[in-house]
Amino acid sequence: MADNAKTLEVSILGRSYKVACEDGEREALLQAVAYVDGKMNDIKQSGKIAGTERIAVMTALNIAHELLSTKLGGGFDLGQAKRRISSIEAKLDEAIARQDKLF
Repeated sequence: MADNAKTLEVSILGRSYKVACEDGEREALLQAVAYVDGKMNDIKQSGKIAGTERIAVMTALNIAHELLSTKLGGGFDLGQAKRRISSIEAKLDEAIARQDKLF
């Protein structure tokens, strides 16, 4: 971690953890913590898996599966989405410019 990293205390499945967090990454880390905590609570509440370690492993496997399904299954391509949005914005700007000339 860089020199500008700070320690943030978070709670996952009722347990506290201190995590290094760079300046400007706090919100992203808190979103990740909330996501993992929610997934772990879902597995815990299902009652099918006991023990924090097993719940954590199953959660990690589920999240890894979600990620790989997105990457390998022709899923979301952020670069392509950004290019598409830029193209749409350009078309909108052009249409608005033509509209302004009418009035």
